[in-house]
Amino acid sequence: MPGILKLIVGLGNPGPQHDSNRHNAGVIFLHQLCKSYGGNLRGESKFFGEFGAINIAGNDVKLLFPSTFMNHSGKAVAAVCKFFKIEPKNALVAYDEIDFDVGIARLKEGGGHGGHNGIRDIINAFGGNRDFYRLRIGVGHPGDKSMVSNHVLSNPSRSEADLIKGVIEDAVHVMPKAVTGEWEEAMRLLHTH
Repeated sequence: MPGILKLIVGLGNPGPQHDSNRHNAGVIFLHQLCKSYGGNLRGESKFFGEFGAINIAGNDVKLLFPSTFMNHSGKAVAAVCKFFKIEPKNALVAYDEIDFDVGIARLKEGGGHGGHNGIRDIINAFGGNRDFYRLRIGVGHPGDKSMVSNHVLSNPSRSEADLIKGVIEDAVHVMPKAVTGEWEEAMRLLHTH
């Protein structure tokens, strides 16, 4: 049976110019989750990011937005895991996924980094351990590899932003199942939406 989630990480880049970027889908999810559970994220220098805690379905869950910029996300995640003695298998990382269309979000257990630099850095920070959970939020592909960087660092259109917001709300909705280890049920609910 999957472990209980003790840490939820939302990936993105710091700074107001990045707030609505596609690349910040993970931290947009984290903020929505935090808001839904009456939590608060505060800058925490020892964790290299914004940190908070909420209670989901009777479980204390730490929240982290690494403010180290995407490519160095692992530093913050490793610091929190070390401090609270959280194993990778008890962490979920939410991030933008260019291989999914806008309006699709998928939960996943383990796996590679799929070319995502934030995930690559977290795997490295975990000493190669890939056993953490993922929430991949579709932001669409620009059609050409050379355009990916500009695509993820720009803001989605109004209609795309609404779709992303919708699936983020769906993902927030299934978090009690994910946190308490009802992983299959959480996946089923989110993936059939």
